[in-house]
Amino acid sequence: MWVAGVRIVFAGTPEPAVPSLERLIRSPRHDVIAVITRPDAVAGRGRKVVRSPIGALADSHGIEVLTPERPTEPEFLARLTDLAPDCAPVVAYGALLPQKVLDIPVHGWVNLHFSLLPAWRGAAPVQAAIGAGDDMTGASAFRLEAGMDTGPVYGVVTERIRDTDTAGDLLGRLADSGAVLLESVLDGIEDGAITAVPQPAEGVSHAAKVTVEAARIRWDRTAAVVDRHVRSMTPAPGAWTTIGDLRVKVGPVTVTDERLEPGEIAVTKTGFLIGTSTVAVRLDRVQPQGKKQMAALDWARGARLDAEVRAQ
Repeated sequence: MWVAGVRIVFAGTPEPAVPSLERLIRSPRHDVIAVITRPDAVAGRGRKVVRSPIGALADSHGIEVLTPERPTEPEFLARLTDLAPDCAPVVAYGALLPQKVLDIPVHGWVNLHFSLLPAWRGAAPVQAAIGAGDDMTGASAFRLEAGMDTGPVYGVVTERIRDTDTAGDLLGRLADSGAVLLESVLDGIEDGAITAVPQPAEGVSHAAKVTVEAARIRWDRTAAVVDRHVRSMTPAPGAWTTIGDLRVKVGPVTVTDERLEPGEIAVTKTGFLIGTSTVAVRLDRVQPQGKKQMAALDWARGARLDAEVRAQ
């Protein structure tokens, strides 16, 4: 059993990791002595260098921030060794940790992953679950090892995937419930009251990193698949299509009972429709390249689309 004030180094980068770090900072049982996050990056139209959400939160609490380009850097390894953490929780850090890093914390690294392992191991589990039409998903806290999300699991929480969920909606809920899970798992490890259980060999699936090309909409698929695909890519990187010679990002769509050929376009009084292999979908919001998001019907009317133009 550990004493109160366990020394923790937290690794994470994007906004979904923030609820977990916030809970651990507030916890009287944990002493967050440093965070590890991805280096500051250029972002936004102003191309300004910005801190990651985790780095910014740590700064606001006066916590040391480590930003190695690679976790194999000798300076980083030396500093992490000097910090001598008891345990290192990690949430969406964004880089693979080598064995020499995994060996430093006395009680290892506890990773919060946004799926019910062994389902959807990999970089984009939430997007994969929505895109596949899963009814349920969740978050798993597991002991990190050299394999890709293969370590034994300490505990899980489950979450129903709603019919209108975007990846952003679902990830927001999992970030909150997962933060509670992570804190309780760390408490259980500290108390010696919890052990990790190996993942089953059955039910393994993989969620590869989402590329811009993978976000392209396939209009030759069913309306249900198009709907799920668009929601799984919202808000990032954003599902997209070409309409004529125009590239357009597409927000969540509504499945209709109208019939159009795959990729066929119809601009009516009530909506901007595009056909699939089953029924047409109605677009709500679009974002033409280089412009702000706008109402799809307003854009379609203003674009004066030729009757022969198709979405591809």
